[in-house]
Amino acid sequence: MIFENILSNTPPVRRFISSADRPIAMLQQCPAYASTPMQNEPGLAAELGIDQVFVKDESKRMRLGSFKALGGSFAVAQMISDAGDGCNLEDDKAKHVAANMTFVTASAGNHGLSVAAGARVFGAKAVIVLASTVPEGFADRIRSLDAKVIRVDGNYEDSVAFARQAADDNDWLLLADGTWEGYVDRPAMVMEGYTVLAEECRVEFEAMGNWPSHVLLQAGVGGFAAAISAHIRDFWAHQPEIVIVEPEFAPCLINSVRAGDMTRGDGEVSSMGRLDCKDASLIAFEALRQDANTFITVTESEAKQVVETYVKYGYQTTESGAASLAAISHLNLTSESRCLVVTTEGVD
Repeated sequence: MIFENILSNTPPVRRFISSADRPIAMLQQCPAYASTPMQNEPGLAAELGIDQVFVKDESKRMRLGSFKALGGSFAVAQMISDAGDGCNLEDDKAKHVAANMTFVTASAGNHGLSVAAGARVFGAKAVIVLASTVPEGFADRIRSLDAKVIRVDGNYEDSVAFARQAADDNDWLLLADGTWEGYVDRPAMVMEGYTVLAEECRVEFEAMGNWPSHVLLQAGVGGFAAAISAHIRDFWAHQPEIVIVEPEFAPCLINSVRAGDMTRGDGEVSSMGRLDCKDASLIAFEALRQDANTFITVTESEAKQVVETYVKYGYQTTESGAASLAAISHLNLTSESRCLVVTTEGVD
């Protein structure tokens, strides 16, 4: 399924910060932070019949193995700093503030890892709610970061509902990566953290003097795709076509943009587990309908096939991490097209 979005000429209105300045400043204090590699893969480009393919590989990001390490950990740090009236995170005041904070979130895996890691680093507590569809490997990795894991029956949306109720019942701090009316500010900080990835790419493209004609971004609730797209629109010197990629079983963004309002993307359980979200993030939907050119869904078999394609070129990722590459064959590209794709996670 493909939907070509008609972009408006009116200035975009976004409920999150598209600049990477704040998260980069904070991450530069973190020994685990380093820009992830972006490789030009001529063999892959030749196989696809286009000029160039740039692969931004997030499989080793900050030892958590996903771009989401940028979002949840930044939001945790920023919330602790804000609660301490802007205190330095290395001060005793910050440690005292953090010790009295418990963060709770639902996760399909990687966001929970990021929140748990941020809470551990700064001395806070974390409770991560996982649906029964999330592999136990994620639960074990989250527990290794001293976070409590709660398992609930059902899908991702069921885990979100549980986390929201648990936050209310226990006076915990809900730090979701999706948004809805009345709940925007904290996930907006998570999205702000993701802009670091886009800024890293911008710096490299500018140094090369070579920019992509197309940027393909996979989406679950849409926070990652919206954050990267907004940064591109606001800060990149050369503007590409932006393509949003979803599983055929979870087309919440393509349905919402088509309908002009938030619309569920019901379907079977997808093997693209971290993208298998049936409800879009409100502020991601609002931004992407202004920033993205094309919305595409890919099949389960297409995602599986491109995982094997990536292996040939030395990348280890999952169906979720490979989904954007699967969409290239659906686009009307030429031998002059230059594409940026992101392997958003490594193998568990």
